[in-house]
Amino acid sequence: MARTVTREQLAVALAGWRAAGPTPDRGTVGDAVRASLRWLAQQNPGKAVEIRVPPFAAVQAIGGLSHTRGTPPNVVETDATTWLGLVTGAIDWSDALADGRIGASGTRADLSSLLPLDDRPAGDRPGDDPPGLRG
Repeated sequence: MARTVTREQLAVALAGWRAAGPTPDRGTVGDAVRASLRWLAQQNPGKAVEIRVPPFAAVQAIGGLSHTRGTPPNVVETDATTWLGLVTGAIDWSDALADGRIGASGTRADLSSLLPLDDRPAGDRPGDDPPGLRG
């Protein structure tokens, strides 16, 4: 089983990727991809959809019917640059799907309602109590 990723670890990985500029090194990209995929899978547990970002990682997520052998019926695959753009909101799902940057097959392979991910630390998200009001 993959290790758990905290919201703070996700935020650090994505901040490192953002700070690296237009040509981040492979390690920085890999860290951001793995953290974001793990976070997505943790927040949407299940095995109905396989999300692949080669060569860095793949996860199974989203509840519903699952598969046990062979190619799953619901697959999303994209490159790391597109994935991180989707995760951060820099790229829109429908645009990336329309121009072929995402391969999505199966009836459950639409991740548009799950992206972008919210990597803001506690207290900075909508609905969070101001710092002085937390218990």
